[in-house]
Amino acid sequence: MVMKCLIIDDEPVALEILRDYIAKIPFLECAESFRDPLKAIDFLKDNEVDLIFLDINMPDLTGIQFLKALKSPPLVVFTTAYSEYALESYDYNAVDYLLKPIEFERFLKAANKAHELLRRKSRIPVAKEHVLIKSGTDFYKVKIKEIYYVQGTGNYVTFVTKGKNILSLMTMKDVLQILPRGLFFRIHKSYIINFHQVDRIEKEQVMIRGETLPIGESYRESFFKAIT
Repeated sequence: MVMKCLIIDDEPVALEILRDYIAKIPFLECAESFRDPLKAIDFLKDNEVDLIFLDINMPDLTGIQFLKALKSPPLVVFTTAYSEYALESYDYNAVDYLLKPIEFERFLKAANKAHELLRRKSRIPVAKEHVLIKSGTDFYKVKIKEIYYVQGTGNYVTFVTKGKNILSLMTMKDVLQILPRGLFFRIHKSYIINFHQVDRIEKEQVMIRGETLPIGESYRESFFKAIT
């Protein structure tokens, strides 16, 4: 299981070291790195990661403030040159706390710990067959297998299902969190598909129930990698 990682640190040297460490570990993949935490927040609106290596002491937004700004944060390993932050970091369920300068052996220990936590989480069986979708003041109980795809438009998404189309005030990231991984895939900034409902896949599009949906360029590689 390869973990997609995000690095956030305002120091260029620290970013370079962490990118180098990640490249050495087969089960880690650096999705992106940022010196500006605000740009990282924008990146996470449309991209999922499994683990963040997060500097605590940054000028505009601290690592703690950054974490508080996320609705559903992934696993986090804090990095900092200041040991006094260690106790506070564990209040936010951090996987580990790395004190700079970070030695590779210590980094590997934290990575292994995060990897094991993700493996345990992925082994939890998905028992539910239905999902509750809120639309206005109503809730719809929908069979997961009957969801064809989800289309995002602004702050809303539309669940296109066997019985009806359901409009809900959600983000695409929220949708991915309530639907089972390995069955639903994001193929475009505006589309999440149910793989079991796909009739045909081409290089730049998929066909579902007579409809053609585009595969976004930034999602193409990860999508084809996941299904092959």
